[in-house]
Amino acid sequence: MLARLSIKNYALIDEIDIQFATGLNIITGETGAGKSIILGALSLILGQRSESKYFYNQDKKCVIEGYFNIDSYQIKPFFEENDLDYEPQTILRREIFSDGKSRAFINDTPVKLGLLKSVSERLIAIHSQHATLEINKESFQLLTIDGVAENGQLLAQFHKTFTDFNKAKESYNKLVKESAQLKSETDYHQFLFDELQEANLQADEQKLLEEELNRLSHAEEIKRSLEQASFALDTQEQSALQLLKEGLSQLQQCERFLPSIHELSARLNSSIIELKDINEELNQLDNDTFVDSERMLIVQERLSLIYKLQQKHQVSTVEDLIQLRDELDEKINAVSINDDNLLKLKTEKERLNQQALALAEDLSKRRTDAIPLIEKEIVDSLTKVGMPQSIFKIKINSLPAGELRSSGKDEVEFLFTANLGQEPQSVSKVASGGELSRLMLAIKSLIAKTSALPTIIFDEIDTGISGEVAIKVGELMNKLTENLQVIAITHLPQIASQGSSHFKVYKEEKANHTQTNIQLLNPEERIYEVAQMLGGKDISETAILHAKELLK
Repeated sequence: MLARLSIKNYALIDEIDIQFATGLNIITGETGAGKSIILGALSLILGQRSESKYFYNQDKKCVIEGYFNIDSYQIKPFFEENDLDYEPQTILRREIFSDGKSRAFINDTPVKLGLLKSVSERLIAIHSQHATLEINKESFQLLTIDGVAENGQLLAQFHKTFTDFNKAKESYNKLVKESAQLKSETDYHQFLFDELQEANLQADEQKLLEEELNRLSHAEEIKRSLEQASFALDTQEQSALQLLKEGLSQLQQCERFLPSIHELSARLNSSIIELKDINEELNQLDNDTFVDSERMLIVQERLSLIYKLQQKHQVSTVEDLIQLRDELDEKINAVSINDDNLLKLKTEKERLNQQALALAEDLSKRRTDAIPLIEKEIVDSLTKVGMPQSIFKIKINSLPAGELRSSGKDEVEFLFTANLGQEPQSVSKVASGGELSRLMLAIKSLIAKTSALPTIIFDEIDTGISGEVAIKVGELMNKLTENLQVIAITHLPQIASQGSSHFKVYKEEKANHTQTNIQLLNPEERIYEVAQMLGGKDISETAILHAKELLK
């Protein structure tokens, strides 16, 4: 339950601290006094987005704190799942700065706004006069049925399965398109691949072939140069080797008289040996070099094929062609891989679809089973609030076979009439404002019995009712306090008199500022407030007596 609400620097509020009690808490005040401001501040710790306009003093930050006693509710597992410190009295806090930035805390642990909202949804619900429009929405109607049928866990399981099915379906459809695209291109890819595969390309092949072609094209020039070099070294009469040998012989003769010349003699001998090796290699190259027209034609044809493929595929190297060939091979193989993946995705999609259909069937059965109880409970509550001739029915239909949506396979509609002899119709067509308020209260009363929600706030849902009916509505709110804490903002004295605690919201002028404040009324102050609600500012003795009678 909401034990305490602290508001600092928000709208017309400088600083207030409200201590709520168990049971029915009543909040009253003149129109414009600031009741909605308090509710707006509360909504900030329930996850609503903040705006800088909320500030009372732009030089200070706005701080809203809610203290919730949660030890009697099964909320601890949620705290553990989200790595939050669990405290029997949990504090939700928002700090909002003048630049619009804000921070959220749960028990002094910084959290994201989404997590703050998730926690608050398990602690409190606000129902305003405008929320009666929700009753016309199928989503709310299904939510009501699922709440009474206790379908929470089953619904979560269905949502997950249905979401997984849609993802699998989307992936399957995407792969079908991709596979069709690949198959339409496969023949062309196969042709290109076969052409490159048949070419049997090798890395560095182009460079080696171009070097070979250059040799073959200039074989005569190369052979002529080699022969002349060999002739100069060893063949002609005054060849280089012959002259060096004579020089070596002369040096060797000098060694008898000049021993130091031995080193030069050895070096010259080494040069002669090196030149002999060079000459032998020149002769070998000469023997290996010859004009080979047939081989040159083969090399030219091979290079021509390579150049043609490079030009066709707009690349400059054999390595690029080899890479392209491998990529084409992957694309061709991807078709068969896609076929395998398609089969797997199709199988998974069908499995999830069947699982979702089975869960939807379970949901539908549980909803159908819960309908008689819902209809009876709501009619009983409507009788208690002055609508004894009411008829409330729930119409449920199944979607076409095999069709699902996020809520399952059911379409529902709430049918209602408050008049004897009139066939129930859709609530949007037959219910007046006052009837809708009481119908919504009856539904909320039923939901409260089947939920573990600690606190519910009714914000002026008593629109369109008065007199004895208002008393009965107040009694129904009081009945709700058997299961949860109720906070009711009201303009009706008949409802205000039902509360166990009564707060008054008022405005005052202070330091050239209009401020909104709130106070807990003592018994005497409460009589005066209810009397004022009955008769206006000029309170008569009759109004005082009437107020005392109501408060009894």
